[in-house]
Amino acid sequence: MDYKKSKAPVNTVTRNIMDLCKDTDNIYESVAIIAKRANQISVQIKEDLSKKLAEFASYNDSLEEVFENREQIEISRYYEKLPKATLLATQEFVEDKVYWRDPQRDTMNMD
Repeated sequence: MDYKKSKAPVNTVTRNIMDLCKDTDNIYESVAIIAKRANQISVQIKEDLSKKLAEFASYNDSLEEVFENREQIEISRYYEKLPKATLLATQEFVEDKVYWRDPQRDTMNMD
């Protein structure tokens, strides 16, 4: 997924608590859902960055030689400019793009 195309803000935004808990009726549950999604996004971004930077890896034993690769620097800058995982997860939650369920509620509804 291209997170640069996300509508998530790059800076912190003040949010209305009632908007965040409208689906769950519990702000703590909403925050837990957002936190789990933020962890997933963070892992995915880190894997993407590691894959892209692995292409530029040079295995030299010499610590004196440091090679600067312009493409590698551009990739690093791109990932630095992305919104943080928590902001991306919050935006996804507000836009109802996060699938979540509560197994306890599901079992209570079946009884």
